[in-house]
Amino acid sequence: MNLILLLLFQLIMTKNINKTKIGTRNSLTAKEYFDGILIGNTSILSKSITLIESSLLEHQKIAEELIELCLPKSGNSIRVGITGVPGVGKSTYIESLGTYLIEEKNKKVAVLTIDPSSKKSGGSILGDKTRMNSLSVNNNAFIRPSPSSGTLGGVAKATRETIILCEAAGFDTILIETVGVGQSEIEVKSMVDFFLLLMLAGAGDELQGIKRGIMEIADAIFINKADGENIDKANIAIQEYKNAIHFFPKNDNKWIPKVDSCSALENKNIDITWETIESFVTLTTSNGHFNQNRKQQAKYWLEHTINSSITALFYSNSNIKSKMNELESQVINEEISPFKAARDLLAIFKS
Repeated sequence: MNLILLLLFQLIMTKNINKTKIGTRNSLTAKEYFDGILIGNTSILSKSITLIESSLLEHQKIAEELIELCLPKSGNSIRVGITGVPGVGKSTYIESLGTYLIEEKNKKVAVLTIDPSSKKSGGSILGDKTRMNSLSVNNNAFIRPSPSSGTLGGVAKATRETIILCEAAGFDTILIETVGVGQSEIEVKSMVDFFLLLMLAGAGDELQGIKRGIMEIADAIFINKADGENIDKANIAIQEYKNAIHFFPKNDNKWIPKVDSCSALENKNIDITWETIESFVTLTTSNGHFNQNRKQQAKYWLEHTINSSITALFYSNSNIKSKMNELESQVINEEISPFKAARDLLAIFKS
């Protein structure tokens, strides 16, 4: 009996050592990353996301192979983009929604939070995990803060690929929090199924300049912090936004954007926001627009990847690098036009 126990103990220890070797090794194969993702190993998932965010060529090659492996296991989630002005309570709202989905709907929730990168230093705060204390320790939640790296709309470069990895890991609800600093959020819209805009009641237009372009692409507008003395202001804001929506072009998917209020702090109407998302998915699935939207997004990201790859090749070209400073100086000194300089550089690139 003691011998059997000893053998079992040795077997367990061997497995643990192998796991430790895989977990601490500097680089894994794409297959090892994939196997770890499939069993829901969040440590391997985090390392995989770091891999696809890397600009090193050797990492990019493994990342491409990994994404191809994960692709057949992806696509089975609801992807929700959430934006709003700074201070609207996005992180608190996401924590309330994520907790509700896990506890009441038995969901597995991945939260991808995009932190603004400094244009001076290139650094970012990456503090959203600390702002979601309860959700971050939940076994059915995965929170990944990523720097925006200056990307338009505050979307991290590898966010779309990260979605694929999270879906392969079994997360059926993906919440993407954007920076919300007034930049175009088309990048977010192009990778999610549902786009939610959080607003504040009683804030002046100068504080909500974000709304002008985004309201037209939002699938729902919820007035957050509708509690205490803000309730009356929130009700007024709801009516104002409902009136504004009537002037927007009708959506091809037949969906009429919903306007309501919520309080993430008091967990008020969090269930209503999710019911709204479910209603949207039901409608667009039944009329075919849900799948059509995903196909259009895939096409968009194909074109986006081609454009960004060509740009990277252009600026990494040694002949371009040697000529760039000279032509830039001539443009700055108004010796030649920017258009002539661009044509000259393109001629060099093509030669």
